[in-house]
Amino acid sequence: MSNYPIQSYTRIYLHNRKSQVKKWFFGCVAVFIVFLFLPWTQNIRAKGTVTTLYQDQRPQEVNTVIGGQVIKWHVKEGDYIHKGDTLVQLSEVKVDYLDPNLLERTQEQLTGKKQSIEFYKSKAGVADLQINALNNGLQLKLNQLVNKISQLQLKVQADSAEVVAANNDYSIGNKQYQRQKAMYDSGLVSLTQLETRNQQMQNALAKKISAENKLANSKQDLTITRIEMSAIQQENMEKVAKAQGDQFQSLTQIAGGQADVAKLENQYSSYTIRNGMYFIIASQSGQVVRAQKAGIGEYVKEGEMIAQIVPDHIQYAVEMYVRPIDLPLINNGQKVRFQFDGFPAIVFSGWPRASTGTFGGLVAAVESNLSTNGKFRVLVKEDPADKPWPKELKIGAGAQGIALLKDVPVWYELWRNINGFPPDYYSKDDAAKSSTKSDKK
Repeated sequence: MSNYPIQSYTRIYLHNRKSQVKKWFFGCVAVFIVFLFLPWTQNIRAKGTVTTLYQDQRPQEVNTVIGGQVIKWHVKEGDYIHKGDTLVQLSEVKVDYLDPNLLERTQEQLTGKKQSIEFYKSKAGVADLQINALNNGLQLKLNQLVNKISQLQLKVQADSAEVVAANNDYSIGNKQYQRQKAMYDSGLVSLTQLETRNQQMQNALAKKISAENKLANSKQDLTITRIEMSAIQQENMEKVAKAQGDQFQSLTQIAGGQADVAKLENQYSSYTIRNGMYFIIASQSGQVVRAQKAGIGEYVKEGEMIAQIVPDHIQYAVEMYVRPIDLPLINNGQKVRFQFDGFPAIVFSGWPRASTGTFGGLVAAVESNLSTNGKFRVLVKEDPADKPWPKELKIGAGAQGIALLKDVPVWYELWRNINGFPPDYYSKDDAAKSSTKSDKK
């Protein structure tokens, strides 16, 4: 009975047993020291949203080119459509286009204007023929007058010769009369002989005057013929000028008609294109979202958005924003890990290989301008060497990004955070060395 209190005391206080605290303490210290020398991947965390690198794969607005009134919706929100499907049908609201036969009437105007051009072309052709006829007639008349002038010139030459002969006869007759008179005064010849010489002289004088009159008439006829030739040329020039004026007027009408035809063709093409704009067609395949107009009878303005189409084939990317202090650490081609909203993941930020449920990415672009939130925008695309991103991703979904930097020991990372130093740069030389080491292992 006396031993029971001693055994209870021994079992409770264990003063005769060796303590294991030192072993556990030194074991924990050893584990902690080993932990301090484990590799730790420095990283930068940033929030982002799912987007795409290509503009044509982002949600596209469907806008109206012309204003009108909604008369029928062919789709509803949430429908999946194909490229070329009809979304909305509009009706015309402008007075200038309300005529149902607008295209036919415009075509009639165009046909009439083209016929008018053909008529003016014919008129211009007739004027050209008239000018040719006038020029041909002028040439014939000029040839006739040239022949007449040649004949008159020959006649003038003949009359000139007759005048010369008549002058010689008169000169001879005058000299004979003077000698005969002198002989009569001397009493050598009779009065009858003197009168005979006087008559011969008078006849020669008459022939001289007649020849000179004939020469003057011939010269006058030559001058009149030359004046007639000039008058015919002047008259022909006036007729040709009038015909050319009519021709140029026709050509002016043709040019004006061609301008009107071009204008009408432009209007006809515009009306034809406008008729095709009453049906708004899907520019690409995808899902219809955010329909702006409630239903039938509403008016839409030119360029107004009526719905959006989210493309069904998207090459996803993530846009995230980093602080200016972290911007020098981000480079094109740098690896990034993502945890997408809605997809469970276990993340060890310092040991990305031990994490599960994350997806890899590569930095595709780093914008140089500061965004409105005071950070820089970074676009990250899917890493083809990693597992593919989920097909269930949607544009606008959230993502937690972890940009992987340099591998350092845990103690260095603790020391850096305690002192508030930024992460180390991850140069290409370091990347090459790390890849070489992994290949050797």
